[in-house]
Amino acid sequence: MSDKHQLARVLEEIAVFLELKGENPFKIKAYHTASRTIDKVDMDMAELALKWDTVKGIGKTIGQQVEEFAATGRLAYHEELKIAVPPVLFDLVKVPGLGPKKALILHEKLGINSVGELEYACRENRLKDLAGFGEKTQSKLLEGIEYVKKFQGQFLLCDALPIAEKLAEFLRAHSFIEQALVAGSIRRCAETVKDIDIVVASSQPERVSEVAAVMPGVQQLLSQGPTKISLKLITGMNLDIRIVPSEQFIGCLHHFTGSKEHHVQLRRLAKERDLKINEYGLTDSVGKLLPIASEEELYLRFGLPYIAPELREGRDEIELARQKRLPELVCLNDVKGMFHAHTIYSDGNASVADMAGACKRKGWHYLGITDHSQTAVYARGLRVDTVREQRLEIARFNEENSDFCVLSGIESDILPDGSLDYPDEILAEFDFVIASVHSAFRQSEADMTRRIQRAMENKFVTMLGHPTGRILLARQGYDVDLAAVIRAAGETGTIIEINANPYRLDLDWRFYQQAKSQGVLFSINPDAHGIDEIDNMMYGVAMARKGGLTAGDIVNTYQGASLFNILARKR
Repeated sequence: MSDKHQLARVLEEIAVFLELKGENPFKIKAYHTASRTIDKVDMDMAELALKWDTVKGIGKTIGQQVEEFAATGRLAYHEELKIAVPPVLFDLVKVPGLGPKKALILHEKLGINSVGELEYACRENRLKDLAGFGEKTQSKLLEGIEYVKKFQGQFLLCDALPIAEKLAEFLRAHSFIEQALVAGSIRRCAETVKDIDIVVASSQPERVSEVAAVMPGVQQLLSQGPTKISLKLITGMNLDIRIVPSEQFIGCLHHFTGSKEHHVQLRRLAKERDLKINEYGLTDSVGKLLPIASEEELYLRFGLPYIAPELREGRDEIELARQKRLPELVCLNDVKGMFHAHTIYSDGNASVADMAGACKRKGWHYLGITDHSQTAVYARGLRVDTVREQRLEIARFNEENSDFCVLSGIESDILPDGSLDYPDEILAEFDFVIASVHSAFRQSEADMTRRIQRAMENKFVTMLGHPTGRILLARQGYDVDLAAVIRAAGETGTIIEINANPYRLDLDWRFYQQAKSQGVLFSINPDAHGIDEIDNMMYGVAMARKGGLTAGDIVNTYQGASLFNILARKR
């Protein structure tokens, strides 16, 4: 038998669909009223189907739909509306504070096609100057999106990592906890994660469990035992805490860091040496636990150098280690400056001087400003006269700050035919140019590939920005032959961006070695729209490490004449 509460939800959906279609307000109100009435009425579905005409708030049309739902468990009218209204609009109105009319505006004016795209647009200040919205609405929508994200099964690394580190720090503050470190996919710096894993060393597991159950941010205790406690956090993430004695800590940390594929390969090596490796560590042929003081020592037992957590994905890292060919991975300290920053000239929220000052305080030597180009009207893209106004401001800053350099760049839109939205004589005036696709995402793979290739053939294009256009957990990248794009980057000497915005992390780290083999250099670009987003650099570095890149592969690790030679080599 169909459930009356299910019917109430279907009628409420019909009301929302009608709002999105701009239907008669009285008709919309009738469905809202009927939904609330049916949800609360003291009848089951069978009785309601027989006596709907006795219930105030249910008219003839909806009454017939009650009968239909009781008999079939569905409503044909509901199905028709679902086809007529873009599904994304119904997803958008689930965000608290976003009604049907505004959802329709966002869909039509900004091309928003998912909640993730809406979040990204808000963080890039796209709604600030949109009629009917503004900065306050934008802020409230971000709060609403955070609420919606609690109910998703996947979380961005930038959402999970800070929480995980704070929880581990909280645990370490207790005297009966000797060590507490984050493990799992977070420690491996996966772009998205499902949960948080923390490994704890303690001789008092009962006390650890007691403290963990009342940690800040815990919503619910899911399960509790002597070696493991599982919790749900108010963020919607699950947290698993493994508790082991100190002598098993390294083995447990390594095991729960993963990945599964990495461990499968290690178990083969262990078998060759008459050893076993599991969550407790390494045991010899008679089952005796071998003392392991560090992960470096653990790998040494296999005749291998230390393999960084970011590389442990079961790809070629163990074979590279056996051949002593593991790369010396780039570190955040190797970075000398950054490119791809937006200011108040377009859709950023800080001035040139403020962005430069923040970079200078990090000990960096330069900042490349790249506001949006003139086609990006949604982001207040710069007209030619504004470009020159900004360039004068940059020149004044450089005159007053001899120990720091601001480079004048632009993020120029790649138009559908592959041309850029400034003529070459204007492009030639910039210190560097990032070319990015921001429109016409639905081109065929062949057209999109040729479009990007043609842009890179322009000698003034220094870098290719966010090469696939993906937004994690929100939008797949556009159809493009990435192998052909990478090949063209190598042939033209175009740098490929590692967009460090944690919502993008584009180019995907899995393609770095393919690009490197073709002589491509990379630039880790925070795509910062404010001072706080400069710290996105850490996520870009994490991806570079995950993709096996060294400092020499990354343009940001160069400075002075070496840097300027790289930026100018295509010209």
